[in-house]
Amino acid sequence: MAANQQSPHNNERRFKLLGLEGDADFLLHWPLRYEDWTRLTPLDQALDGQLIQCDLKIGLVHPPSRSKQTCRLQATDEGGVTVHLIFFKVYASQLSQWQPGKHIRVQGEIKRSVLGLEMLHPQWRLVKGFGTPLDKDLSPVYPTTAGLSQWTLARAIGQALDRLDWPEPASASSLQQALGLDSPLPDMSAALRFIHKPPARARPEALTARSDPHCRRIICDELLAQQLGLQRARLRRAGRVAPTMNHQNRGLDCALAALPFPLTGAQRRVLAELIADLSRPIPMHRLLQGDVGSGKTIVALLTALQAIDCGYQVALLAPTEVLADQHAAKCLPLLERLGIRSERLSGGLKESEKRRRRESIAQAEIDLIFGTHALLEEKVRFANLGLAIVDEQHRFGVRQRLSLRHKREDGLEPHLLMMSATPIPRTLAMSYLADLDVSVIDELPPGRSPIRTRLLQASRRMDLMQWVRAEVESSHQVYWVCPLIEESEALDLRHAQESFEQLSLALPGIEVGLVHGRLSALEKQTVMQAFQAGHIKVLVATTVIEVGVDVPQASLMVIEHAERFGLAQLHQLRGRVGRGKAKSQCVLLYGDALGESARARLKAIYQHQDGFEIAREDLRIRGPGEFLGLRQSGLSLLRYADLERDADDLEALRALASRLLAEKGCEDAAIKALIACWQGGVEDRLQA
Repeated sequence: MAANQQSPHNNERRFKLLGLEGDADFLLHWPLRYEDWTRLTPLDQALDGQLIQCDLKIGLVHPPSRSKQTCRLQATDEGGVTVHLIFFKVYASQLSQWQPGKHIRVQGEIKRSVLGLEMLHPQWRLVKGFGTPLDKDLSPVYPTTAGLSQWTLARAIGQALDRLDWPEPASASSLQQALGLDSPLPDMSAALRFIHKPPARARPEALTARSDPHCRRIICDELLAQQLGLQRARLRRAGRVAPTMNHQNRGLDCALAALPFPLTGAQRRVLAELIADLSRPIPMHRLLQGDVGSGKTIVALLTALQAIDCGYQVALLAPTEVLADQHAAKCLPLLERLGIRSERLSGGLKESEKRRRRESIAQAEIDLIFGTHALLEEKVRFANLGLAIVDEQHRFGVRQRLSLRHKREDGLEPHLLMMSATPIPRTLAMSYLADLDVSVIDELPPGRSPIRTRLLQASRRMDLMQWVRAEVESSHQVYWVCPLIEESEALDLRHAQESFEQLSLALPGIEVGLVHGRLSALEKQTVMQAFQAGHIKVLVATTVIEVGVDVPQASLMVIEHAERFGLAQLHQLRGRVGRGKAKSQCVLLYGDALGESARARLKAIYQHQDGFEIAREDLRIRGPGEFLGLRQSGLSLLRYADLERDADDLEALRALASRLLAEKGCEDAAIKALIACWQGGVEDRLQA
């Protein structure tokens, strides 16, 4: 009795493991596949290799033995034809049910052998006898977890169907019109009932492939809910107030005059968009995209100077201390010339120094603060934060980015500029970033050297070291990137320490440096400064140097075990060279055993230089969740829609969402209910 009393609680816990809490979660728990228990095939009509279902009477039972692990049942159908049922693994509870004289309904692939008809490890259920009524519907098989039976899951979903009252702010006819369809779509109630209880006439393969009209209706509902949520977030943001920065551009004009190079046309266009955003009393939420080396940082800095000129503080948030240090060092000469007070705040500083800098921030003694996650701590209080800039925004969780909104105590919200060197394809931007404004720097500064990419087998690693020597003797510098720091039996990769020692031995007289995540902030800074100054000629590093490092004399990038890196990482790392006048190359060392995905990544990075083309390949290979770094962010992913397959529908539903919000308003009950059904209360996080 005690076990039975605990069962509902255990089921609830298991439901939560699957993300099933409210009725909407159960209703949207899509079956993996379907079993057809709606028709029988007499054994004398079965073809060899055919998947059939038949009712049988158990005759002989040969249980497993010490010498044989298989269990064999001999059974006959109503026509007297015999079949041997072979099970490879059985439990005592199953054997107790398989008694001679009992009736069993089985489903499996029929085989003809020298012993007669056989069925290997079929699915089965006990029935009362020949003539037991057949199921009227296909039987769904759901994704589940240990200890949660299909029966329990189906029962809970059936109860949710009994209470079904799905919100539909757009009627089926309006969806049909928006999508330009000739035939009508079912309403959501009918569609949900169909996928959970498909009639015998339904085609299981169409349901599994999600090509059935009922599936399309559900996919359209998901896309509509997503677009409504994103556009509603944008409209709600328009109701909040941000600092208005519309003073004369004195500081900005001085900064432009002090730059040692002119901005490209794309940089000037994007800068104008950002300045216009700052002049409005609505919080800026803009994503600045640009390929590696396109000059995003200087545009962001110039935007920061406009905010500082208007009397506000600016925070520039970077994902690593190396990148924060790089930004601070790169910007320092211009900031000093303009009299801008800047400082860096990161976790690697001594606590006493962090306390001093936090006090300076709170007392408005610092205009521009470079930092890492340490800037997000509650202890950090800004005197007058007007603009927050987040570099490599996909490296931060949504909640982290959202916390920047609350760094003011007067009800105003700082402007937010996010930057990414991973270009986002248009369909993905429409789907996941519809609440953001997007600016693109689609032009590289003049003088950027083209980078030649080479693929080299790891067996030629020692030959490559002589190539490294030749580069150094030509007054150039070299990056040598390793994917791991510690030995890993699972990955069998050489770690950075081994590569450092091998290069040091192979290149006598050449200064080789090592930087990795286990070094202290001061140690990393010391090594990086020595490399930038040219004292270190070859830098062995992990991916801490992936972004932000700018060494014009570096002309060769070597990436060990390139097949282990993501496509975006490879593109970022390759962009660390080609920043000076020398011809630059990127060598990708790869192992012998290449999987299909790794082969596709190496082919893409070898064939393409353009970041947008690489992004499209990356999206195709990885899918949207991994591409945007959303799986760990708390932002709901599309469950059933496919951006490539459903791109045309997305365009139409985006327009329909705009019309619905214009007609009904953001607070319409059906719109809010639909968003809640699909997004489970994460709508507020969409604004980050």
